[in-house]
Amino acid sequence: MPLAPGTSHTSDFAGRSWSEAWTEGRDTPGDCILPSMAPPPPPPDPQFVLRGAQSAVHALHFCGGAQGQGQPLLLSGSLHGLVHIWSLQTRRVLATLDGHTGKCVTWLQTLPPGPQLLSQGRDLRVHVWDLAEGRNAIVDSVCLESVGFCRGSILACGPQRWMLAMPGKGGDEVQILEMPSKTSVCSLKLEAEARPGMPMCLQLWQADSSPLPLLLAGYEDGSVALWDVSARKVCSRVACHEEPVMGLDFDSQKARGVSGSAEKALAVWSLDEQRALQVHRTHQLTNPGVADVRIRPDRRLLATAGWDHRIRVFHWRTMKPLAVLAFHSAAVHCLAFATDGLLAAGSGDQRISVWSLYPRM
Repeated sequence: MPLAPGTSHTSDFAGRSWSEAWTEGRDTPGDCILPSMAPPPPPPDPQFVLRGAQSAVHALHFCGGAQGQGQPLLLSGSLHGLVHIWSLQTRRVLATLDGHTGKCVTWLQTLPPGPQLLSQGRDLRVHVWDLAEGRNAIVDSVCLESVGFCRGSILACGPQRWMLAMPGKGGDEVQILEMPSKTSVCSLKLEAEARPGMPMCLQLWQADSSPLPLLLAGYEDGSVALWDVSARKVCSRVACHEEPVMGLDFDSQKARGVSGSAEKALAVWSLDEQRALQVHRTHQLTNPGVADVRIRPDRRLLATAGWDHRIRVFHWRTMKPLAVLAFHSAAVHCLAFATDGLLAAGSGDQRISVWSLYPRM
């Protein structure tokens, strides 16, 4: 059933009520619930809601802000190709960037050195924007060779250098560039007999023990692969889902990651010292379709964006379900955490909900 705006359902992940889930944990059916053991409260409402994106929201990113003082800024990318820069203080749009010829903006990321923004669109362009001192200008662009659904990823390599991973030609490759020179580092493609399909999501990272860049890639066949970028070889690959991987996130401190797909399950997997991936567990959801997964910067919470209009929140270490946030009236496409723990969610209902969850957990 479609969810009405502003409603907060209090069902858990197996379709039971909060009170049923609570009483299920008692020792015997005859136990009484004492006043001090009252069921947990229903999920909260958003701290606030941003309206004015003008179309479905498909990308979100928090940044310290070249134009902000104090509070971070929130950047959103829309179905109709606009990037909005929001002040979380006034809860209004500070600037609108129009550089993707009306095509959906799928990924946003600020660059480590300073006030520059990357925006990826389905117009086959990744733009570099200069946001310093109130400027909103495209200063460079990279052409994509595959439209796909795959969002890019970056990794800082030095004060003024960074690596960009993005979908490559033919739809089944990942292209790695050194930026801002646009020098090609390599193209990563699994062997033909593997038949992984298209790369669907990417994450560049470095292990604490080594400066060498690594890449996690989720594929159309439901597998996740770890690539050694310098050696241009796949270290390991594991089947996580039966449907395409729609989103993944990785906790490098715990060497543990999570992925979501078009099916109704999350996969939690880990990486051992030999760089072998293995699935530890799957967590079943009530409804199919996970568009995005995000681990909070303090590594305490995991949030998922659902096609069923819901945001689900888990304790990251235990995968214990903590809340189902049912505010939106259309699919939730994207999530972003701020460094202070604030959570933003973008939806097909053209709204961005902003949540403050378990701040002292």
